[in-house]
Amino acid sequence: MSVPFTLAEQVLEDALVAQLGGMGYANAPVTDEASMLANLKAQLEAFNGMTLTAGEFVQVMHHLTKSAGVFEKAKILRDRIKLNREDGTTAYLEFFDSADPQRNRWQVTQQVTVEGRYQNRYDVTLIANGLPLVQIELKRRGLEMKEAFNQIQRYHKHSYWSGAGLYHFVQIFVISNGVNTKFYANARRQSFKQTFYWAAEDNKTIRELTPFATAFLDRGHLGAMVGKYIVLNETDKILMVLRPYQYYAVERIVERVKTPPATKANGYIWHTTGSGKTLTSFKAAQILTGLPEIHKVVFVVDRKDLDYQTIKEFNGFSKGSVDSTNNTQKLVAQFTDDTKLIVTTLQKLNTAISKAQFLAQMAGLQGERIIFIFDECHRSQFGETHQRITAFFRNHQMFGFTGTPIFADNAATKDGKKHTTKDLFHDKLHSYVITDAIKDENVLKFAVEYVGRYKKKPGSATEVDIEVEGIDTKELMESQQRLEKIADYIIEQHPVKTRNKEFTAMMCVSSVEVLIKYYELFAKRKAEGKHKLRIATIFSYTSNEEDKDADGILDEGGEIIGGEGGDPHTRDKLEGFIGDYNGMFATNFSTRDTQSFYNYYQDIAKKVKERKVDILLVVNMFLTGFDSKTLNTLYVDKNLRFHGLVQAYSRTNRILNEVKSQGNIVVFRNLKKRTDEAIALFSNVKAKEEIFIPPYEDYVKQFNAVVVDLLTLVPTVKSVKDLSDEEAELKFVKILRELMRLRNILESFAEFEDDDLALPAQRFADYRSAYLDLYDKVKTDHTKEKASILDDVDFELELLHRDVINVQYILTLLARLYDADEKEAPAMRKLILDTVAGDLELRSKRELIEKFIESSLPQVGSAAEIPECFEDFWEKERVEAFDQLCKEEQLDADKLKQVIDRYVYTGKQPLPDPDIVDLIARPLKLAERGPTKKRVLEKVIDFVTTFIKGFAA
Repeated sequence: MSVPFTLAEQVLEDALVAQLGGMGYANAPVTDEASMLANLKAQLEAFNGMTLTAGEFVQVMHHLTKSAGVFEKAKILRDRIKLNREDGTTAYLEFFDSADPQRNRWQVTQQVTVEGRYQNRYDVTLIANGLPLVQIELKRRGLEMKEAFNQIQRYHKHSYWSGAGLYHFVQIFVISNGVNTKFYANARRQSFKQTFYWAAEDNKTIRELTPFATAFLDRGHLGAMVGKYIVLNETDKILMVLRPYQYYAVERIVERVKTPPATKANGYIWHTTGSGKTLTSFKAAQILTGLPEIHKVVFVVDRKDLDYQTIKEFNGFSKGSVDSTNNTQKLVAQFTDDTKLIVTTLQKLNTAISKAQFLAQMAGLQGERIIFIFDECHRSQFGETHQRITAFFRNHQMFGFTGTPIFADNAATKDGKKHTTKDLFHDKLHSYVITDAIKDENVLKFAVEYVGRYKKKPGSATEVDIEVEGIDTKELMESQQRLEKIADYIIEQHPVKTRNKEFTAMMCVSSVEVLIKYYELFAKRKAEGKHKLRIATIFSYTSNEEDKDADGILDEGGEIIGGEGGDPHTRDKLEGFIGDYNGMFATNFSTRDTQSFYNYYQDIAKKVKERKVDILLVVNMFLTGFDSKTLNTLYVDKNLRFHGLVQAYSRTNRILNEVKSQGNIVVFRNLKKRTDEAIALFSNVKAKEEIFIPPYEDYVKQFNAVVVDLLTLVPTVKSVKDLSDEEAELKFVKILRELMRLRNILESFAEFEDDDLALPAQRFADYRSAYLDLYDKVKTDHTKEKASILDDVDFELELLHRDVINVQYILTLLARLYDADEKEAPAMRKLILDTVAGDLELRSKRELIEKFIESSLPQVGSAAEIPECFEDFWEKERVEAFDQLCKEEQLDADKLKQVIDRYVYTGKQPLPDPDIVDLIARPLKLAERGPTKKRVLEKVIDFVTTFIKGFAA
C-alpha cells in the first residue's frame, strides 16, 4: 500500500524542522500574517536591543512596505531605518547583519497560512530577525522537484504579495523531494533551469535533504549566502545567488588576500566556459573592497570582451562602474580618488602606466596594496602589458579567471619560452571543469557533426575517400566550388539546426579573405531568392587575420579599431557590409572612427542575443568571451586547437530551455583528432562520452524503446481517455514528455528521417493532442490545495512551441483543402484539424476553423481569396464573441477593450482586483464577488487566447 500523499510530505517536513531545531533554529510561533507581524516586532526588538512602541512599529512597517516587489525589498533588508522615537530621540534600526552572519536571530516555522488571491499554506519558512528570508517547499519521494518549483511559481501569483507582502523578503528558495534538493534566488521570471544543487568544494553534489540542510542551512553559512553571496542585479532588477563552485572560488581568493602578504602569492580560478566567471570574479572584487587593508581592487577585462552583455552585467552589479570609452583620464582619476572598485580594460590600464602625461598622477600608487582581478586571463596576459603592470605596482596581488588555462601542452612559444597560466598566477585555487558543469546541468553537451569528404577525380591513382586533413591546401580549402557547397549546405540545414530560427548561429572561418567570399556568396544566394537569412559580420581590418594553423590563441591581433589605417581592401569591404547591416536595422554605423566601429561591435552582440541576426560571420571576434543563451549552432571552417577550440565550441552550450538540448557544432574540416585532444586536455581522456551527445542511431534506439512503453500503456490515442487513475495519467505524461525530448534532439540531426521512428509524425501528433487534452483538464483549477499528483506536474509545454504553426500556416493548408479533389479532401480536412488540436496556441481556435471550413470555405470564389475571407470571418466572430461576453457578464465594453489591449501589449494577465472588478457594470453581492471575478477573468483570457494570440503571420 502506498503512503498517502500528504502524510509522506508531512513526515519529510517534520523531520526537517526537527533537524533545524537541533542546528540552533528557534521555533517561531508563526502560523499566519497576524502572528508573523507579532513575531517580527519581538525579533526586531531583540536583534536591535530596543523596545518599540506601537507607533514606532507602525513607522517600521511603513518603511518595510513602502516599496513593492522582491528587488526593492532586498535593498530594504540590507539597509537600516532612521527611527524617530516617541521620546524625541533618534535611533537606527537594522534588519539583517551581512558582515557578521552569526549575529542574526534565526527561527523556523511550518504551514504558514496566507490569504491572497487564494488561500495558500507554505511548507517550511526560515525567519531571520522576524523576516521570512528562506522558503522551503517539499514533495514526497518519487515526485519531481519541478512540482515544488511550479508550486512556488504559483504562490508568486496567488499570495506572496498579499497583506504586508513580507514574503517578498524571501531571498532564497529551497525545493526538495527528500532525494534531490536544489536552491535558487527569489527572481520571479526564471525557469527550472536556474535552480542549483549545492556541492562540496570538490564539486560533489549534496542532493539529499538531510545533508543539504547540514551544509547549506547552517545558520552561519546561510547568513553568509544571504549577506554576501546574493547579488542585486540593478540592470534586470533581479536577485542572483552564487552557485557552490562560485562560492568556493570567491572564498579561496578572499582567504589568500587575508593571509599575511609575505609572499604576495597570486592565484587563478579554472571555471569552465559558460559557468558564470564574470559574476564570480566581480563578486570577489566586490567583497575585497570591504577589506580595510586593501587600497584598490581593479577588475581588468580585455576590451574585445567588453561587449554589450558584459557592460550590462558589470553596470548591473555596480551601477556606472564601466566606462566603455577610450578615456584613460577617467581611469587615472578613479585611481587617485576614493573609488574603491575600478572596472577597466587592459588597454586603458596599459596607457595609464606607460604614457608620460599620466605617470605623475599614478606614481603615488606604486606602493599601495592593490588587488588585480583578470577576467579571462588566458588571453592578453603574456606580453609586455603584464610585465608593465607587475613592474609598476610594487605591492600588488593578481588573480585570474579562465575557462581554458594555458598548460605546457597548449602554450605558444615566445622568446624561446613557453608561458603558462601557472607561471603568471601561481596556484590554482579552485577548478570546475566542463564535465562538472555538464553533470550539474549548468552547460549543455555538444553535438559535433563533421561534414565533407573529398574524392580524387576518376582516373587518378586512387579513387578512395581522402580525409580533409590529407589535402588541406589553401587552394582547395578556399576554392569557390567548396565554399559554394558549404554555403548551400548551411542554407539547407540552418532551419533544422536552429529550430526554424528559434536560435541563432555563428560561423567562424580561416581568414578575412575567406569571410568576404562567404559573405558575398550568402548575399548572392539571398538575391536569387534561395534564403531569407539575416547575415552580419565583423572583423578587424588591421591585418588579414590568417589563422596560422591555429595555435590555440584566438586574438584579433590588436585593439578593436576604427578610423584611418588597416588594409584598404578589407576595410572597404567591411564598410559595405556594415552598410548592409544599417539597411537591415536602420542604424548608422561605420569604420570612420574607433567609437562608431565599437558601437557596431556592441550592437551586433545585442542583435545576436535578441535573435535579430541569424548567422554572424567571424574570423576570431566573438569566439571568446561572448555569451548568448539564444545561440545554439557554430559552423566551423577554420583550424581550431586546444583552448581556442574549446572556447569557440562553448559559444553554443549555454543553458536556456527544454528546446535547446545541446550545442550544435557543424565542422567542415577534419578537426576530430584536435577536438578529442582539446577535451582530454581540459577535462580528462575519458570525458568524450560526458561532453558529446551520443550518435543519431543511439537516439533512434532510445526513442523506439520508449514507444514500446507508450503503446503498452496506451495502445491507441483513444486509450488515453480510458486511463484508470492519476498514477496512470502521470505515467503517460512522463512517457510522452520523454518522447518529445528525444524527438526534439533527433530533429536536429542532418540524417533525421521520420521513417526511422516506431511512432511516425502523424501518430505522434495524435498522442501529443491527447497530452494537451490532459493538460487542459488539470491546468486551471488552483482554487484549493489539492493532494493531486497532476496539479503541479511539469508538462514542458515549451517543447510544443517548436513548430512554426500559426494562422498563416493554416491558411496555406486551407488553400490545399480548397484545391483538393473528393478523394483527397477528407484526409486534408483531418490534417488541418489535427494540426490545430496538437498546437498549444491554435487548439483554442479549432472550433472556429472547423466552422469556417463548413460554412465559409464552400462560398469562396478561388484559393487566392481565402486569406481575405478568413479575416472577414474571424473579425465577425471576434466582434460577436466580444459583444456576447459584455452582455453575459454585464461588462463595460470600453473598459474591457482597454484591459484586453493592455494584456496583449504587456503579456501580463489582468488581476481580479482592480482590473476585473472595474469592468463589471452591475453591483455585486459579497458572496458572488469571488466566483464572478474568477469566471470573468477566465473568459477574458479565453477570448484573447482564441481571437488574438497566435493570429499573427
